[in-house]
Amino acid sequence: MGETPGRLDELAGRAGKWLGLSAAAPDRHTAAVVADRFEQIAWRDTYAQSAGLRDLAEELNERHPYATDLLTDAFLAAYKVSPRLRERADMDPSRLLNHQVISSLLESMEFAELRRETAGDPYAAAMAVLAQAPALRRILESSRDAQDQAERAKKAQEDAEGAATAVAEALRRFADEDGTLPAPSADEDGTVPAPSADTVHQAIAAAEAAEAAAQRAARDAGQVLAVAAPGIGAAARNSAAKAARAAREEAALMRAWGVGPGDLERLAFGRRARLAERLRTGRLAQWAELIGRFRQMAGAERARKVENTAGELVGVTLGNDLSRVIPSELANLGLPELRAVFAARYAAGELMLYDSQGEQATGKGAVIACVDTSHSMYVEGPGGVTREAWAKACALALLDQARDAGRDFVGILFSAADKLQVFRFPADRPAGIDRTLDFAETFLGGGTSYQTPLTAAAELLGDEFNDAARKRGDIVLLTDDECGVTEEWMRGWNEAKHLLGFRVFGVAIGAPPAAEAGSVLDALCDNLRSIEDLTDVHAAADLFRVI
Repeated sequence: MGETPGRLDELAGRAGKWLGLSAAAPDRHTAAVVADRFEQIAWRDTYAQSAGLRDLAEELNERHPYATDLLTDAFLAAYKVSPRLRERADMDPSRLLNHQVISSLLESMEFAELRRETAGDPYAAAMAVLAQAPALRRILESSRDAQDQAERAKKAQEDAEGAATAVAEALRRFADEDGTLPAPSADEDGTVPAPSADTVHQAIAAAEAAEAAAQRAARDAGQVLAVAAPGIGAAARNSAAKAARAAREEAALMRAWGVGPGDLERLAFGRRARLAERLRTGRLAQWAELIGRFRQMAGAERARKVENTAGELVGVTLGNDLSRVIPSELANLGLPELRAVFAARYAAGELMLYDSQGEQATGKGAVIACVDTSHSMYVEGPGGVTREAWAKACALALLDQARDAGRDFVGILFSAADKLQVFRFPADRPAGIDRTLDFAETFLGGGTSYQTPLTAAAELLGDEFNDAARKRGDIVLLTDDECGVTEEWMRGWNEAKHLLGFRVFGVAIGAPPAAEAGSVLDALCDNLRSIEDLTDVHAAADLFRVI
């Protein structure tokens, strides 16, 4: 370019576009999801507590520099009640792939299902991110071309912004009046010396070329990303569906074990993660569905039970219970001359009443479940349910029953005479999920002895009577075996029953000989039932109406 002088106002007019870009370059965001300060704090706190998130970020960042930003966006999309995505034009070009991934998630019905479990719950949102980790890995690997093109677009944009700044600097060198940039200044008539004018022209030309290159790079990046978008969308939908299933399963697992949303909110992240892992592994996971059905059935039976009602009408009897007086007797009160007769018959207990047959009066003392954990209880029945699983699911439902009625609960695990473990759950203290799981997981093995657990149960009810003057406790003996007891022990047992007024319910699991009339178990129990189908929770429904 030859040396051509120019006027300052003309140069400023031509450079105005670049001066504006230099002065107010738009902020490019690295986060696709808009988040306030509190939501950002929720992410940082969760990230600090989750070793799984940190390990995943470290692994992905080795090959994908912006993976942590993607994990942040995925978390916020699941955590926020109403997630809002930034405009694509406002994103840093290097994060366009992240934007596409999160956009695909938010547009899917599967992710909407997932958010029903995760919105407002940082732990659940973090678990959702981890559940989607395999899909995120595949997306990032399969979209490397799109990411590389996005990186080139970012570099081109930076070059364009640098060129715009160069235009501003070239013009400022002779326009400034404060002397901070030593350069020839314009003449009094506004004419700029040729060398300085050429510098500005060159800077403008470079800025125009850089802008064109940036536009081409952005267009190319958009085209490559558009090609990758269908695959990203499919992977996002599949990962969201998988994460939603995992979230629902964990929520159902927690509910089955009696851990409600309020309990979960009070659990620290680490403890909640350990609890979920404990519930997902081993026998506890296999029992969850059975325990959930037991608790649902027991809850329905409690709802049906109405205490102190007459029950089923079976005829007419005599008495003085005014709540059951038949209408013809009440009619006598309407005749002044018969009121004295009504009063006399009331005093003598000779009023005609509806007779009824209802359930037995419910107990007031502790509920004690004696659960056989001998070797034979490990046997599977129909449907793959073990006798132990059925017995403990029933016992946990009895725990709920006791707590609903404000009664203490005691779980006694027994097998041979020298093997006994007692778990106490006082009514005035939270049951505690850890102790509940300890009760469910403990298995003693060995033979079977009735005397040891029943003696322990009677002593506990005796202590309760002495301490709180409470009688009418309930003992439920769940076993699959038959064993003998001594006559001396039986005499003491009957004396304790008479003194403390407790009832004994027997559940013979797997229809053993113990369920037969005249068996030891039959002699020990006031109420005995046999369970053959271990997939049937309703076989024990009457327990929850009378306890």
